[in-house]
This record gives sequence, C-alpha cells and structure tokens, in this order.
Amino acid sequence: MDARRARPLNAGAPPATRADAPPATPGGAPPLLQLNNVEVRYDDVILVLRGLSLEVAEGGIAALLGSNGAGKTTTLRAISGLLHVEDGKVADGSIVFDGEEIHEAAAHRIVEKGVFQVLEGRRVFEHLTVRENLLAGAHARRGRGSGRGIAAGRGAAVKAEMERVFAYFPRLAERRRQTAGHLSGGEQQMLALGRALMARPRMMLLDEPSLGLAPILVESIFEIVERINREEGVAILLVEQNARMALSIADYGYVMESGRVVLEGPASELRTNEDVKEFYLGLGDSGRRSYRDVKHYRRRKRWLS
Repeated sequence: MDARRARPLNAGAPPATRADAPPATPGGAPPLLQLNNVEVRYDDVILVLRGLSLEVAEGGIAALLGSNGAGKTTTLRAISGLLHVEDGKVADGSIVFDGEEIHEAAAHRIVEKGVFQVLEGRRVFEHLTVRENLLAGAHARRGRGSGRGIAAGRGAAVKAEMERVFAYFPRLAERRRQTAGHLSGGEQQMLALGRALMARPRMMLLDEPSLGLAPILVESIFEIVERINREEGVAILLVEQNARMALSIADYGYVMESGRVVLEGPASELRTNEDVKEFYLGLGDSGRRSYRDVKHYRRRKRWLS
C-alpha cells in the first residue's frame, strides 16, 4: 500500500488508531516504532500529548516538526522512558518498539533494547575526556548480546567501535584526550552523537541537534546523521526547529500542534505543502517571509481552522 499523502487531520476528532496504517516511509519498510493514541500527563493533571499516533520505519528517518510547546520533546521522553524525571507518565495508549510495548519499561531497559536519545543541549560529561564519554556510551549496550566485556575500554570490540565513531567524526579523534567541557558546541554535539553510536542503537531519538550551531556546522551534522542512517541502518526520529534541514534528510514527516499530529506525509510532499512552507519554512505564496511574520500568523494555520 502506498504511503499516505500529506494531509491535515480533523482537529475536532480524536486521532485514528494506526494499527492498519501503511509504513512510515515510501519505501515500504515495516514500522520499528509505533505510538498509538498516546496521552501524557505531568503531575497527573497537565495533559501534554493528546492521542498522539506516529510511526518510524525500520531503517527510516522521520522528522517531527512543530512550534515551541507543541509536545515534541515530551514525545521523545515518552519513548525513551525519561518522563518520570519531570513527574510525567504515559496515561493512555501504547508505545511499541520492534513489536514489544515499552511505555512502562525503565529507561535503561529501553536503551538496552536499542533506543538511544540524544538530549537537547549536548549533555556530555564535561569533566570526562572525549574517550571516556564514548566509553560511557559503550556501557549502555550491555545485555543486548554484545558478547564482550568493556572493562577499562580494552576490549577489541570497543576499540573497533570507537574507531568507527572517529571515522564519522575525525575532530573527536584529534581531541580524544581533551576534556569534553573544553570542546566547542559543534564538537560537543558530535560527541553526543558519537556516544549514542557507541551503544550500537537500532533507533536514535535526536532532540534539536542543530540548536546553537553555526550554519556550516548544522550542514555537517545533518550530513553525518544521514550517513549514519544510510550506512549503519539506524532508524532516526528527529525533532528539529530547522524544518528545511530536517525535511531534506527525512523520509516522512509529522507536524505537531498542541500535543497531537495535525499534518503528516512523505517529506518530499511536506516540503512543497503551502502550510508547511508558510509556517515552518518562512515561505508563502508571496515569497519569503520573515520569521516574525510567520509567528504573527500562527493563529491562521489552516489545519487548525
């Protein structure tokens, strides 16, 4: 069955169950991750996600777009098991990874299953060296059949993994003995991605990887993310404010507003969708618009009218 074309959802109706939905990429790959009518509450009171449903295909890249406060980071935390840090919980619905429900699993168990979140803001261990940060990522894959211990990082398997990371990020190889807190912002983002790779993930959850980076570094980071997906087969769910870059590497995209998906479709179609162009790419029928103008016209979003 062909993937659905980009279309708005009825804002007044609850999202439909996605059990019979087609795959999340045009290539027809089966879904690795499924969120089915997920509701998330904080402090048992504040409803943040409202019947959210989405899919990420095996080996695919899905982009999750939306304005600040739409619920994108909460979605990633629900998947990775980090909601409890802020007194949140999945109150309804299900999160299924590789056919197994994970929404009630502890965060470290979810990592062991192959899901690794790269947090917003490049959360590296600032007082450890680059090499020690990478070794911390290798510890996360224990229990998934790695077959070797990693004590002190002397295992041949870990050394091979580290060299693989250095092949993607040559700057990290040059700075392997440097303290992570002394790296530049771009290098810290590379380190966060490299640490995730050391865990040998099947899926990476990337939260705003371009945040605070110069444009040339943003392009470099996204090129590497695309390579990791293509060469390692790692599925990626990408939360990103830079919608243009996100849709340039994604197979499929979702637009969130007020805790639910209001628009979805193949990334190639979302890039040409007039609503997405106006509200997330800064373009409209009259040409390029300033970001201030785009924010000013948020209330006129046609899919919410």
